[in-house]
Amino acid sequence: MRIPDYPTGDAAGWAKVDGYFSDLLAPPDPALQAALAANAEAGLPAHDVSALQGKMLALFITMTGARRVLEIGTLGGYSTIWMARALPRGGTVTSIEASPVHADIARTNIQLAGLDQRVDLRVGAAADVLPGLDGPFDLIFIDADKPSNPLYLEWSLKLSRPGTVIIGDNVVRGGAVTDGGSTDPNVQGVRTFLDMIAREPRLQATAIQTVGEKGWDGFTLAVVGQG
Repeated sequence: MRIPDYPTGDAAGWAKVDGYFSDLLAPPDPALQAALAANAEAGLPAHDVSALQGKMLALFITMTGARRVLEIGTLGGYSTIWMARALPRGGTVTSIEASPVHADIARTNIQLAGLDQRVDLRVGAAADVLPGLDGPFDLIFIDADKPSNPLYLEWSLKLSRPGTVIIGDNVVRGGAVTDGGSTDPNVQGVRTFLDMIAREPRLQATAIQTVGEKGWDGFTLAVVGQG
C-alpha cells in the first residue's frame, strides 16, 4: 500500500477496496508494473495515478474518441501508458515533464511498453512548452505542480476546441481545498483553478471526490463548449 499524501484512519480499508476493484477491473499488467517498479527504484515520488484511475483515463479516451491528448505532468509515464494504449490508430499523447531525470525514466518506461510511437514527450517547464504546441487537443489531463494550475487551465482553453475534455487531478487535497485561509500553495493553486472553472462560461464542469490507495482526493471534469 502506498503512503497517501493525506492519510486518515480509513486509508487501509480504502486501499483494500481499491485492490479488490483493481484485481477485477484493472488487473496487474507487466508493462505497468515494470513502470511503477522503475519509478520507485529511481526514487520518484509516488504520485502516479492508481490503476483504477489510469483505467478511468483510458475509458475517457475511448468514450470521447480522443485522438490528440495533452498530459501536463508525465512523472514516470504510468498514466501516459494507460492513455496511449487507449488511443485509436494514429492517435498521440503529448506529455510534458519539467524534470529531465523523470523524463528519462518515463521515456524508458514508454519504450518498454512499446508505445514510443504514440507518445510525444516534451521536456521543460510546462509554462515554456505550452506556447509552442499546436492545438486543438481532444482531451487534456492536468497533473503537475498545483500552484501553476491556473496557468495550465488558461493554456488548456487556448489549446482546446468545443467538446475538449479537461481533467484536473488532486483537487481535494485531503479536504484542505475548503480552507480559504490555507497557506499551502498547492491548496491555493487548486482553489484559484476551481474559481476559474466556475467563472468560465465556456466550461461545463463537475468535481468528484475519491478515496482509495492514494487517500482522500479527487478530480475535476470539464467539457469545453462554444465560445
